Amino acid sequence: LTRRGEPLFVVGCERGLFIHFEVNAAALQRDVPFPLDLCDDRACVSLVAFTMRDMRFRRGGPALSFLLKPVATHQFLNVRTYVRHGGESGIYFITEWLSNWLSVQLGPLLNGLPYHHAKINYRHMHEENFLSGKVEVKNCGGNFNYAAQFPSDKHFMPCRAGSPDEFLLERYTAYTSHGSTRRFFRIWHPPWPQTPVEVSIKEDSLLRKTWPWFGDARLAGANYSPGFSDVWMGRAHRVK
Repeated sequence: LTRRGEPLFVVGCERGLFIHFEVNAAALQRDVPFPLDLCDDRACVSLVAFTMRDMRFRRGGPALSFLLKPVATHQFLNVRTYVRHGGESGIYFITEWLSNWLSVQLGPLLNGLPYHHAKINYRHMHEENFLSGKVEVKNCGGNFNYAAQFPSDKHFMPCRAGSPDEFLLERYTAYTSHGSTRRFFRIWHPPWPQTPVEVSIKEDSLLRKTWPWFGDARLAGANYSPGFSDVWMGRAHRVK
């Protein structure tokens, strides 16, 4: 699925927590400009809390990648849902909060990503069987705060083929919308090494204030992955 000049970037996507919710499909569809892809007839939204590290150009060497240093490493909270377009399954980014102010300015211009600034503090210490995180957004007065525990026999392995976990984690095309312009880009990496975790949502006022339909959302599970240091990312293309 690559095109000429791709992949464009290589990034580390590390210590990722995927938190899944079931939501009202009709209400969600009004906020999504692509047809929803349902999991067992259920509309799902996932929050992905992770650290992007050492973003660099795949070609051009250290000298060219030095230009990316101000935006190379920061923390994300992605809010995404699952869509299909042209027979291809993918994810649609509803909103992304991140801790780097400069990236927030550049993301919408370069690839239409719905970036917003937030104060983010993640403690994803899988070595110590402990996960916690807090996302604070001052302009709306909302927070998102969680903690999670690992199973006693945790093992990181790919999702079982055909499982709901595979549906929710293994997506390699991302769609965005900015104004009237819709775009997509692709990523490449091996299947996520992951394990289910039990997550406790301490506060979700950020989500409830941003989307009224989140008030009826039901927590459906969570997965954690230590991630990868080398994920390939393609350039943004317009959706025709």
